[in-house]
Amino acid sequence: MNKNIQRLHIDTNRIPRKGCMDMWNAFMVKGAIFTHPSDIPICPCTTDKSPSDLISYAEAKAMYKKEMDAGNHDFFHDAFIHFYIDDQHFDGKRNSIWLYPEDALKVIKHFAGIITPDFSTYADFPHFIKGFNTYRMRAFGYWITGFDIPVINNVRWGTRETWDYCFDGIPKHSIVAIGTVASDLKHKANHPNFEAGLRKMVETIQPCTIIVYGSANYPFFDNLIKQGIEIISFPSRASESYSRREKK
Repeated sequence: MNKNIQRLHIDTNRIPRKGCMDMWNAFMVKGAIFTHPSDIPICPCTTDKSPSDLISYAEAKAMYKKEMDAGNHDFFHDAFIHFYIDDQHFDGKRNSIWLYPEDALKVIKHFAGIITPDFSTYADFPHFIKGFNTYRMRAFGYWITGFDIPVINNVRWGTRETWDYCFDGIPKHSIVAIGTVASDLKHKANHPNFEAGLRKMVETIQPCTIIVYGSANYPFFDNLIKQGIEIISFPSRASESYSRREKK
């Protein structure tokens, strides 16, 4: 951890007033330890094996519906669910995994595990929204670990002010995952900020393995391999489509 003080933050034993609802999903972090001063819950990586395959949450939902309609209620698909898709596909008003986590769990339990949600932290977002979305990544992941479902932490950083908290809650020397698609690395002007954040992430978390959703064909990943860090790349759907067009 990049913070050397950890503390319990939420009194989960407090009896709520009659009629009160848990509007903030405090149940997700029951028993969690929080970093100080960011108050990000620690989400353990609960696997030491890399995924054999990745599937988006949208694709997983479609597969789940198809299997349920066919009566295959115990189906299992050997792939980790990822959330490197537009937020509207997993955090919309009617399909939000944060607002309706039990519905998400029904899908997730039929797969090999999850990479924690990639709630957006775009540079033009208000600072507090970026912090809250980082909190939600760890809180949702921590909750899923309680169901004995393998979890790998997604790491998402923004501009430099997010470095104060965006790596919090992730154990050192663990497997982590990142997405390169949203960083728009096909434009070289975006490389310096991404590379600087990547270096800071490696310095802070010291991961043993980095799962990359999207292309890892960049010099800064080659440098990490030379440092002994395993880089495992899964092509994005967009890059697969582009490759097919190139071959025609």
